[in-house]
Amino acid sequence: MLKTIIVNHLNREKRYAVLNDHVVEKLIIDQPKQHSSVGNIYLGIVEKVLPGMNAAFVSIGEEKSGFLHRDKLASFVQSDDEMSVKAARSISAFVHQGEKILVQVEKDAAGTKGPRLTGIIELPGNHLIYMPQGRYVAVSKKFADERIREDWRRFGQRMKEAEEGLVFRTSCEKQTEEELINELQNLRLEYKELVTKSGQLKRAGKVLERNSFAEEIMEELKKLDSGEVIIDDLEMKKLFQSNSHLSVKHYIGKENIFSAYRLEHEIEKALKRIVWLDNGAYLIIDEAEALTVIDVNTGKFAGKTDQRETILKTNKAAAEEAARQIRLRDIGGMILVDFIDMKEDRDRRAVLNIMEAALKKDERRTNLIGFSPLGILQMTRKKTKPAISEALTVKCPSCEGTGRVLSSETIAFRLERELWEHRGADYEAVHIYTTEEVEKIFSGEREIHKKRIEELLGMKIVFTVINNEKPFYEIGQLQ
Repeated sequence: MLKTIIVNHLNREKRYAVLNDHVVEKLIIDQPKQHSSVGNIYLGIVEKVLPGMNAAFVSIGEEKSGFLHRDKLASFVQSDDEMSVKAARSISAFVHQGEKILVQVEKDAAGTKGPRLTGIIELPGNHLIYMPQGRYVAVSKKFADERIREDWRRFGQRMKEAEEGLVFRTSCEKQTEEELINELQNLRLEYKELVTKSGQLKRAGKVLERNSFAEEIMEELKKLDSGEVIIDDLEMKKLFQSNSHLSVKHYIGKENIFSAYRLEHEIEKALKRIVWLDNGAYLIIDEAEALTVIDVNTGKFAGKTDQRETILKTNKAAAEEAARQIRLRDIGGMILVDFIDMKEDRDRRAVLNIMEAALKKDERRTNLIGFSPLGILQMTRKKTKPAISEALTVKCPSCEGTGRVLSSETIAFRLERELWEHRGADYEAVHIYTTEEVEKIFSGEREIHKKRIEELLGMKIVFTVINNEKPFYEIGQLQ
């Protein structure tokens, strides 16, 4: 199974794709305006404490204030009270308005919501994640043997101070205790420098900005035992070459690297509402801010056996592709998949198993809930940054994101009602700007409706036709 990572780093818009046997599994696009803030550390100032929500809004010097829950406050975690006692206390006991605190972005701002913050700072190393005020030790779940995980926990308790927290990555397995202790010391020094820097700030602002794009690719490299990386930036090539066991190649062609490897086409497909399957069936993907619905249709696929077998084959193929599209588009939040109705429980289980296996390739946390009584598959996927559609597109200025506009008929009848409000007024004529279709509907065949309205209003109606994709009218002048 050939794994390839294609990296387009030369331009302001940074992109990379992960291919498995030439099939795109992952597509990441990083635009300056959509640059992820996840992992960035800020000096924050508490703007407002909301005891009813056990949360606070924190100014971080950006356009939108961040949301910080009580349980993510360092003061809450560091409290020596029993958990039941702490849980019963209001957020006001742990933080107050105007207080300066160090915070880290957990989830980017999306839509009308500001970023989600945590006061439990995480500093990632090569083998450890250091939390200066985390107070717990965790071990990667990839260590299957519970006894090995327990050994690492005991070692972590010996390494850390009481208020500190540690997470052991899988790569710890090949490191000596001395190497891990040295890494911890370096992470402690990094944190002290951050505290010093934040103390020099007079207002809310950024203390540390992560190069999330490069870090993400480095994480991808760590996952691969074999494969190749192809990149168009020589400096980045040197960085990856020195930190990876994989083959790293420098692309020097004149054509953009994504075009050369036919990835521009994949981006276009990731923005389309309809996705065709190989057998002629298709998916319809409708994304909203908090919910995505994927509808499965048989399309041109008729099958060669009975109806049940046709439906099952279509749904199995759709489950594979739906999981791939969720990863490719980086869809988060609630997801509903409306498969073609299956009457047999065993068929639903078969489709569920395929979906479950496909989602195991996903590094984002997913929760596959199962089929609802109406036969709709329910799941959630952790959302940390905008989906590709949100990053690359804007709401249509005509329909304002709804996908629909008022018809020419509706606009024509609105104009008629508004003109009726001027009946009996002392005007000789009215000048109206509108589209050709609205004028045509308003006037009627041989202008019969227009003449009738002019007679009833006692004024002349003069139209000026304006080319516009959206039906509209504007009453320019009454005279």
